Amino acid sequence: MPIVAHNQLPSFARLRAEGVTVLSPERARNQDIRELHVGLLNMMPDAALAATERQFFRLVGESNPIAQFYVHPFTLPQLPRSDKAKAYIDAYYEPFDRIREEGLDALIITGANVVGPELSTQAFWRPLIEVIDWAWNNVTTTLCSCLATHAVLEFRYGQKRRPQREKIWGVFPHQVVDKQHPLVTDVNTRFDVPHSRWNAVERDQFDAAGLRVLVESPEVGVHLATSADGLRFVFFQGHPEYDTISLLKELKREALRYASGEIEAFPPFPVNYLGLHERALVREYRLRLEEARMAGREPPEFPEALLVPGLDNTWHDTAEAVVGNWMGLMYQVTHRDRKIPFMEGVDPNDPLGLARR
Repeated sequence: MPIVAHNQLPSFARLRAEGVTVLSPERARNQDIRELHVGLLNMMPDAALAATERQFFRLVGESNPIAQFYVHPFTLPQLPRSDKAKAYIDAYYEPFDRIREEGLDALIITGANVVGPELSTQAFWRPLIEVIDWAWNNVTTTLCSCLATHAVLEFRYGQKRRPQREKIWGVFPHQVVDKQHPLVTDVNTRFDVPHSRWNAVERDQFDAAGLRVLVESPEVGVHLATSADGLRFVFFQGHPEYDTISLLKELKREALRYASGEIEAFPPFPVNYLGLHERALVREYRLRLEEARMAGREPPEFPEALLVPGLDNTWHDTAEAVVGNWMGLMYQVTHRDRKIPFMEGVDPNDPLGLARR
């Protein structure tokens, strides 16, 4: 499913340099392939804004060559932004009003940074609900990532996320528990998923909401679930879109916060992520950091370049397969007119025919 570079968004050039197929608008117009339009509500903070674009664009673009994908990034103006980020958004992002007017075939909603435990007190809460309400009635399928999953579970199903005693942070093994759903067709029955969160919606809450759980972990709970109809809303609690270095970037950020005195404790290792050699390098960095602090010297440089070569990615292929299945299902039931969420003859309460299986 090649992505079409329909504007000057820098992520298109970055993805093309990585080897991802990105079509120019001229080349796209000369191909007899159906086009599909996917919205990306990017709520991530400034430092992760462009990286999150590329992560989701990459998953969409690497799925299956059955359509041309126009991905439309947008955000919520209520989210705090620097002047630089605002200029970037003004240059490359689209307003929600235009997206709502032109329609979408599918929507992806990212996570976001939250201040305090309550989602309903966040500045973006009401605008996010507006997007969710519109998508529920007007978009064939919406994929929610992490905090977006928590928001939909609270707003639409009355299930508030639960704070955890320790941060769920690392790469965890998962198992497919509903092998009949086409989202997990030809997917490994056991695979890894990165997680990074302080809160969780737990299995009993998904069950109480009448949702369909497809993938979960004995250690960190549900990762993949869907709305009762199987497609209208798809929920990720983990971050299968993460790059190989995403958790390392988080570790570096927290280590630098410790070095500056912003936090009191040095961060723990992300679970199942760093090898023995890499953990030894981080321990050595911490030791040199403590020595520098005692001597009043500048802190040493975090050994990111030494750590990167030893990192493994054990989740991307499965993430690509799941998103490819999602794209394929959306393609089957989406009307060519994006203003019509479902094709004639498709039951919106059971678009995949799951009740007949």
